Amino acid sequence: MVIVISPEQDVPNEMEILHQLFDAGLKYYHLRKPNKDYSAHQDYLNRIDKQYHNRIVVHAYHELINDFNLKGIHFKEQNRMDNMDVLEQYLERLHRLGIWVSTSFHDTQTLSACVLKLDYYFLCPVFNSISKQGYPGLGFDVNAIDKSVIGLGGVSIENLIKLDTLGYAGAGVLGAIWTNDQPVTVFKSIKKHFEKE
Repeated sequence: MVIVISPEQDVPNEMEILHQLFDAGLKYYHLRKPNKDYSAHQDYLNRIDKQYHNRIVVHAYHELINDFNLKGIHFKEQNRMDNMDVLEQYLERLHRLGIWVSTSFHDTQTLSACVLKLDYYFLCPVFNSISKQGYPGLGFDVNAIDKSVIGLGGVSIENLIKLDTLGYAGAGVLGAIWTNDQPVTVFKSIKKHFEKE
């Protein structure tokens, strides 16, 4: 499973690249634009061909799922912790509607103890971040965790085998795509790695 996360700040030709990624087989795109308001999120989604909306997971403004045919929503770690008392019932409702749900973790203990049934769980940082300087990887081993864990943080073509060894079900990529001058080629290589399994 390969999940591409949007660049925090818009990059040149972002929409063109994104459509090329979808055309190349991208099935999971996480829209994470913390500096954009609700209206800007709507504008962003309206610029994406509707046939690809069902591959998009939003990190903010979860109510966008009411206006767009989106794949799902992502809970930030703090959101999850603040709403644990009501989250389980809410997740059941979303799953009945076919909405995918994910969340983030920054340590294996909390991840392992999580009782929420989610479609996948981000754990980061696994490797030294490509997009955030001074954000060192912690090399989390998740072989003993019986969940679909997606490794995030510094994931690149060069460390995919290490990611497998550490027990991850897939890769979350941001910097490896958006800081590269051949983003589609990089995506195809990462996708090919996971298709071998």
